[in-house]
Amino acid sequence: MEPFGACHEGIVGAVLADGSEPKPVRLDCGSGAGPGGWTSEWWAYTGRGSRPRAAAYRAACACGWRGEAHPIDWAGPGEERLEDLDISGPYDEWVEHIGSVERQTVPLPEDVTEALQRLENLLDRLAGQAPVAALRAVAVLERLTRAVGHQAACTAEADGLSPETMGRALGVSPERARSLVRDHLRNR
Repeated sequence: MEPFGACHEGIVGAVLADGSEPKPVRLDCGSGAGPGGWTSEWWAYTGRGSRPRAAAYRAACACGWRGEAHPIDWAGPGEERLEDLDISGPYDEWVEHIGSVERQTVPLPEDVTEALQRLENLLDRLAGQAPVAALRAVAVLERLTRAVGHQAACTAEADGLSPETMGRALGVSPERARSLVRDHLRNR
């Protein structure tokens, strides 16, 4: 579902009563031995311990986009029934956001789109029927994509395309576009 990687990673985040977003909280694994990770997802903000209580939840994208806030009725479901809270609205909003990003990217020619779809179908079938042959095909594709990626990065750089222009066309941040070009220039 997520064609843009970490640049457009989405979560259902917490919103405080004043409309701000709380800082990420550390999750405890239970034993205290080892990292528990960090989250900004709405369900971690129950008001327990030193954590603030979320007043609402909303779709949040790594690019900075935010969806509509949906209030949490703490008196209704109660903390023990939070898993029953319907978060499909924010998910649908994020999917719309991704669709908007997709519409702003450079379109692939129809014949390329069709060829990629056919190739995906062929490789999927091959993976089930002849997995070693599928692995060989993947190795060939990796070599091909490295070579074509290098050529495309060289041409984009020679054409003087800015990271901002490339980022918009790829649906990623300018920093990620710059990184992609650097990575492809190093690969052959």
